Amino acid sequence: MSNPLKIAYLGPPGTFSEVAVQNHFGSGCDLYDCASIDDVFVAVETAAADYGVVPVENSTEGAINNTQDCLIDSSLKILGEEIVAVEQNLMIADAGSLKQIVAIASHKQSLAQCRNWIQQNYPGIKLIECASNAEAAKLAGDDCTIAAIAGATAAKNYGLSIKHALIQDQQHNSTRFLVLARGGTEPTGSDKTSILIYTENRPGALFRILEPFENLQVSLTKIETRPSKKEAWAYVFFIDFEGHSKDETIRQLFGRLESCTAEIKILGSYPVASG
Repeated sequence: MSNPLKIAYLGPPGTFSEVAVQNHFGSGCDLYDCASIDDVFVAVETAAADYGVVPVENSTEGAINNTQDCLIDSSLKILGEEIVAVEQNLMIADAGSLKQIVAIASHKQSLAQCRNWIQQNYPGIKLIECASNAEAAKLAGDDCTIAAIAGATAAKNYGLSIKHALIQDQQHNSTRFLVLARGGTEPTGSDKTSILIYTENRPGALFRILEPFENLQVSLTKIETRPSKKEAWAYVFFIDFEGHSKDETIRQLFGRLESCTAEIKILGSYPVASG
């Protein structure tokens, strides 16, 4: 009998990252919770885990810079994505009372996603930024004067009572997660490819990148920039587009991009998420 897959994710248990793992791989896996996004990459690179799951962007708060920076340096490939609806809740210890709370704890992105609700219901309250929502839930479980903002899974895992449900300011808020591995995938007919492009720092660089996409009618789904970390004021483009790297049109695209860029790094081709 083969051993279950070991999946590294941003822990501790109870995070939306754990939900993404369960949605993608099911319940029969060995979960390996990591303290940071960097640790997830290391776990997969060193074969301590078979796959890794990390958040890459939120529909209201934007890109997760830590994940993007790790992708710049890592040799891992993206072989899947998962979209998780972000439903935030205010929760406290079962023995606690809302009248007791003097602070609200959560991950900084979750606090940002609920900023209007917090201002309307708890103006001026102390906010505690945590490494994850699950850490905030654990904090609330240990201290009746602290409330946590987190998902329902965290409330269940840490024995908390949800006092206000669905408090996120945008009701259609969601987070996109990437599935990482040491290998690649074959085309499915409904794929997306992610790449990094380094360009020379001269006028017209972005136009020269976009022109081949237009000429070949390849649909872009995302384009962002990050510091390249190679030299001051140099940037790298993160680009997602429809198609698989083994598709003939995409092969032509890469051929044309090579003539107008300094370097291309293929992060992976993978099935488009259904969410």
